[in-house]
Amino acid sequence: MGKSPDHYSYSAYADPAMAASFDARRFGGPIGRMLLEDQERVLMEFLGDVSGKTVLDMATGTGRAALALAQRGAHVTGADASSEMLGVARTRASALGLTIDFREGDAHALTFADRSFDSVVCLRMLMHVPDWRRALAELCRVSHHRVVFDYPALCSVASVQAVWRRLAQALGSTVEAYRVFGAGDIARELDRHGFRIVARHRQFVLPIAFHKAIGSPGFTRGLEGGLASVGALRLAGSPVTVAAERCAS
Repeated sequence: MGKSPDHYSYSAYADPAMAASFDARRFGGPIGRMLLEDQERVLMEFLGDVSGKTVLDMATGTGRAALALAQRGAHVTGADASSEMLGVARTRASALGLTIDFREGDAHALTFADRSFDSVVCLRMLMHVPDWRRALAELCRVSHHRVVFDYPALCSVASVQAVWRRLAQALGSTVEAYRVFGAGDIARELDRHGFRIVARHRQFVLPIAFHKAIGSPGFTRGLEGGLASVGALRLAGSPVTVAAERCAS
């Protein structure tokens, strides 16, 4: 399955209003900023020194990961199916004086040659795309060394939210009815394409919406730290960010 304009993962982000307000809605406020900082920290830990390396940021959106990578010296290509989101990303890169190759691209059929990039990054995408297996296969195909991506965990509160959203969508509501993933399914799919997981990070036990409603980073870190100390994060933390490396052949 290729690009389907009627699927919400394409149509929602083709809205100029969505593109213009995306960062403020997703990363605004104290919890939003904390999420962005944590996401960037984990990404850089998983990629290591990116200076001089070629990196693809697939589903780059407004370019938040692409900008962070370029600021650390990477040669970044940012691809997304939404020209509206890319417009925001280009404006942000220009304001920062960064050179990033932003281009339209569908995750199901990337136009890049095999192993074109040292690493590939993909955040908040697999949960939404029509065919996640094909999209993940493409990420692996164009990466020479490492792929970093995330997903909502099957064993987490995200599963309850996903069921609710699918029911709401079936009843006519305009919501993003994302999917959740089991760790075994992810590992098996990576193995099919010659990759193995080398690092994993789980973010929260409780829903992000809950923490945003409280609005206190100190409260969030304290509560989530307590849950982690009793093993809840390891068992039910979500979303899960993984780093996978190409196996020696």
